[in-house]
Amino acid sequence: MHDLTRCVQHPAVSHEGFASLAVPTYRASTIVYDDPQSFARRAERGLDGYTYGLHGTPTTRTLEAQLTDLHGGVRTVLVPSGQAAVAVTMLAVLLPGQKVLIPDTVYPPVRRLCEDYLAPRGIEFAIYDPLIGDGIAGIIDSKTHLIWMESPGSGTMEVQDVPAIAAIARAKGVLTGCDNTWASPLLFKPLAHGADFAVEALTKYVGGHSDLLLGSITVKDLSLRKALKDVLRMLGIGVSPDEAALALRGIETMGVRMAHAGRVAKDFAERLQASPVVSRVLHPALPSCPGHEMWKRDFAGSSAVFSIVVKPEFKDRVYPAMAALRVFAIGASWGGTHSLIAPMNVESDRSVRPWDASESLLRISIGLEEPGELWADLASFLAAIAAT
Repeated sequence: MHDLTRCVQHPAVSHEGFASLAVPTYRASTIVYDDPQSFARRAERGLDGYTYGLHGTPTTRTLEAQLTDLHGGVRTVLVPSGQAAVAVTMLAVLLPGQKVLIPDTVYPPVRRLCEDYLAPRGIEFAIYDPLIGDGIAGIIDSKTHLIWMESPGSGTMEVQDVPAIAAIARAKGVLTGCDNTWASPLLFKPLAHGADFAVEALTKYVGGHSDLLLGSITVKDLSLRKALKDVLRMLGIGVSPDEAALALRGIETMGVRMAHAGRVAKDFAERLQASPVVSRVLHPALPSCPGHEMWKRDFAGSSAVFSIVVKPEFKDRVYPAMAALRVFAIGASWGGTHSLIAPMNVESDRSVRPWDASESLLRISIGLEEPGELWADLASFLAAIAAT
């Protein structure tokens, strides 16, 4: 064999005696076949077979299977981000002339997707009160084909009555999807409560280290999986096995990370209610949080994310006081090892449940730093607001 050929052809080595706890990272664009007949019949391998790297490798399939088991579904598809998971779901099931209902508290880019992409292409949308519950029946019309939920709501933490909305939608032949990123399948399983799609930004708790972008869509109906895969194939969307490998590593510690951060977050939320700077603490585990009864009924616990509302008289002092932060970082996202705080502009993204523009909302994500130091940092920040 010529040296140039040796550079290309990898020698076979024995795997005997090798056993690793880590999932191998299989990278591939081209997938080779044993003979031309197998190549010609590659479409017969179906959606669970391997035909081209864009459509999956054993690494991505392992993550999909693990998420499917956690959600109690039948299949999961991976996409490049949480927002992509929402967009692909809507593109897979909505046609011109149909309508999607979205909650007023939805992740703002989802609202932009409906306004700036779907609507110009003939797909209508309407915004509903996230606390509508079984009142959703009154706004479902003949065009409605999908009801989107996000529970708790983005930033303001309203918990929706997913079982009631899903039951009414199913009775009317309408599909439902739920963004479950706040809870993960460890705390809430949308499919078990009637939803057709469970969507998550794996960027958050599954990744767990603020270093990857990934999303997932889990279903309990194989026909819905096919619809999703058809969109991904036509648009040429796939995910990197390297990202999937990071997610597979992160998911192993998700349980202990979420349990710890959830306990600390709940403790902080309860203590912050006494702050003279704070008018409200928005945490689903607090009785004062909108939808608390649904959280108490349906969720297995608390995650690391909650929000505080700063009293109007202190609004102009929030940004300058952030200079006092030493442990918390200022940034979007959540679910990583680092604690984050992010000021949020809510009033521009509300139309059904107006937000008082005089109030300042801060979203807090608890990480894995020592809780005493985190509390001291937060207390110093609030003291700086009060003293400015």
